Amino acid sequence: MKNININFMGKRKLAMNFSALLIVVSIASLFIQGLNLGLDFSGGSLIEVGYQQSVETEGVRNTLSKAGYDEAIVTHFGSAKAVLIKVAPREGLSNADLSSDILRALRIADSSVDMRRVEFVGPQVGEELREDGGMAMLFAIIGILIYVALRFEYRFALGSVAALLHDVIITLGVFSVLQLDFDLTVLAAILAVIGYSLNDTIVVFDRIRENFRRVRNGSSEEVINQSLNQTLSRTLMTSITTMMVLVALFFLGGALIHGFASALIVGVVVGTYSSIYVASALVLAMGVSKADLMPVEKEGADIDDMP
Repeated sequence: MKNININFMGKRKLAMNFSALLIVVSIASLFIQGLNLGLDFSGGSLIEVGYQQSVETEGVRNTLSKAGYDEAIVTHFGSAKAVLIKVAPREGLSNADLSSDILRALRIADSSVDMRRVEFVGPQVGEELREDGGMAMLFAIIGILIYVALRFEYRFALGSVAALLHDVIITLGVFSVLQLDFDLTVLAAILAVIGYSLNDTIVVFDRIRENFRRVRNGSSEEVINQSLNQTLSRTLMTSITTMMVLVALFFLGGALIHGFASALIVGVVVGTYSSIYVASALVLAMGVSKADLMPVEKEGADIDDMP
């Protein structure tokens, strides 16, 4: 890919408008319908039951509704014979009593139902996990801001953090729009997305700094375009090989890892895009130039070099 010369920065306005649209849709969805918080954050009981034959979730939902559990969330788990039931805590009922009552209601409709597992998370624990997860994400972004500012220049730091926020908001927006389960594994995936996106951005920024110092002629836009084209093969190879693993996890990893793989797939795609069209474009928009990246000469260096 040495001879590729794509004018990335020439399309930056179109890309920025597209990113702005995605961010607006994501934020609107997060405010209007929020995230479909999993048991880790919302608290409640998670009950897995098994059937001898395939069963429709709508039928299970109707059975639970007749027993007074209208709010129960029912999904298949791995196969059409396994069902996951999520129920909010109920006053006056212990976890054991709640699971026994649900199993009793299901066995009225089908006596072959068997209980496979029961998990319980209190609402106070769920709230604490939600707050701690948000703080972890905030501290990660602050640390990245400081690191990039020290390594490069403050405009690069702002560009990288803007790209990370862009990736996180859009990934959260996808989960909100599609109402996918958001649990601790998905939160871990989003933190991994931050690391992945930052690594890609740092590689691009390193090449931009190197070219600003090496290339004598050429505008800032031309230097950034040259840098993006030079790192394109590395970016694509990293993204493609990562996606191959994630797609395998998505289809073969089972239901427990489905949300984790989904978040990373979205994050890798958006992170690769943002390294080019968000981080680099913002650095260019803030007016970075060759003079900003030249090494600072020490006072008296000319004297030290004299024979």
